[in-house]
Amino acid sequence: MSEGRIRRVVIAGGGTAGWIAACALTHQFPKDVLKVVLVESEQIGTVGVGESTIPTIRTFHDLLGIDEREFMSSVAASFKLSISFENWLRPGHRYFHPFGLTGLNTWACEFHHFWLDSRRRGVQSELGDFCLETVASRADRFVLLGKDGSAGQWSTRWASGGMSPDRLRVNYAYHFDAGLYAAYMRERAERQGLVRIEGRIEQVRQHPETGYIEALVLDDGTVIEGDLFIDCTGGRAVLSEQALKTGYEDWDNWLPSNRAVALQTEADGPAVPYTRAIAHEAGWHWKIALQHRIGCGIVFSNAHMSDDEATARLLKENPAKPLRDPWIIPFRTGRRRKAWNKNVIAIGLSSGFIEPLESTSIHLTLSGVARLIKLFPHDGIDESMVRRYNDVSRSEMEHVRDFIILHYHLNQRDEPMWQQVRHMQLPDELAHRIQMFRDRAHATQGENELFRLDSWTHCLLGQGVEPRSWHPLARTLADDDLKRLFDGIRQPIRQAVAAMPSHQQFLDQYCKAPQSAWELMYERARAHARITGKIAGVGGELRQ
Repeated sequence: MSEGRIRRVVIAGGGTAGWIAACALTHQFPKDVLKVVLVESEQIGTVGVGESTIPTIRTFHDLLGIDEREFMSSVAASFKLSISFENWLRPGHRYFHPFGLTGLNTWACEFHHFWLDSRRRGVQSELGDFCLETVASRADRFVLLGKDGSAGQWSTRWASGGMSPDRLRVNYAYHFDAGLYAAYMRERAERQGLVRIEGRIEQVRQHPETGYIEALVLDDGTVIEGDLFIDCTGGRAVLSEQALKTGYEDWDNWLPSNRAVALQTEADGPAVPYTRAIAHEAGWHWKIALQHRIGCGIVFSNAHMSDDEATARLLKENPAKPLRDPWIIPFRTGRRRKAWNKNVIAIGLSSGFIEPLESTSIHLTLSGVARLIKLFPHDGIDESMVRRYNDVSRSEMEHVRDFIILHYHLNQRDEPMWQQVRHMQLPDELAHRIQMFRDRAHATQGENELFRLDSWTHCLLGQGVEPRSWHPLARTLADDDLKRLFDGIRQPIRQAVAAMPSHQQFLDQYCKAPQSAWELMYERARAHARITGKIAGVGGELRQ
């Protein structure tokens, strides 16, 4: 155990990760118990691309007591029900990965076994027909149960099918402006007593014997001492890597994409309640609709596409007026070998990076912060807790990594990059999961795994895996009973979606962001540009 109790936490770096950590720590620990200081420099930009989340963020917000309508209005957020995967299996093919439940399961086998057997019987349907979130995504509709007067009637619609009213509570996440989100969390953290210090880290002082970090020395000579340090300095990993030499495990042998070019444009139509992930010959293209703009970009492998080619393609496929020039983001897919090393915890990009295909970056930040709070070393750092933190962090990132690999590997495209990933050797656990599904339509969700069984099912089927067999119980259901089951699920979903307003209508009624929300962001960006000569973020110039 390290000597001394933990009373001073220093967060190195701001951005989304830094301010999430700051907000959570100051919310959980009173100022007289824990002093939290955050160091950041206005002269260092943040990546600021991550604008898409998964439903776990709502749990985190609930724990912090964040009012949803206020939050969404402040960060120009929209709702997200799913991800639309386009061209991933082959050009022209599309499927949704929804956040909600699909069908009705039995204790012995899941709903998709009955659906697979229905195809054998000649029944025409798609698996997504039995998921509220998928059907609503197709129709660009959205509503929250209890948030709109017309939704109250839904509570009785499942009675005839034997389904719970909760099945009509949509499971959703958010799209939001990452810069506005960081500003929102900063405001909350400062209200809760956090001290922010402006400055660049020039030196990291370490104990000569233990190697533990003792203090950060800023460019103006200010010395900031701490007991525990959180590294939110992004890919530079100033504390975790530059000071402690933690090491990095590359995953580029499985995930070849290593660059992105990002763009922000004016909105080109009503906001849709899903993220679009559109495969192309050397990677994929994202499109995220916020209230005030579109966030878009191309993820690619520079072995198969140049920066200029990617930029030209991005501008051609997004003809709406750009709000800033495109900017290039290089990245290394992988993880820090230890998320917690000595008295430093790496959070966010400093702990590793997995491309944003399934919108997991912010989730991994939230998860890392929550895990730190659960294992907080108030009486000193115990190696047993450090090991636990690192074991869970590693397992969590490998699970996400494998789910991303699945999308690349299971394809029927002809281009060289896609052939490369289709024929590569997979991680053992992922290969086993795919084979189980191919053999018997068996999908699993391990303890503490992020992606649910439904997620694996939709993506494995969507990526073209055809099970050779499925659970025999599905065959025992009589045709009339199967029809009754299917009708009892589909009809209420159709009725519910038909009663929903459009996603844009609900946004305007529920949480419309004022013009001042994003004008504030752009003013901060201009101020940053006046100081540094470049826009806040990673390069690019702000369009007037």
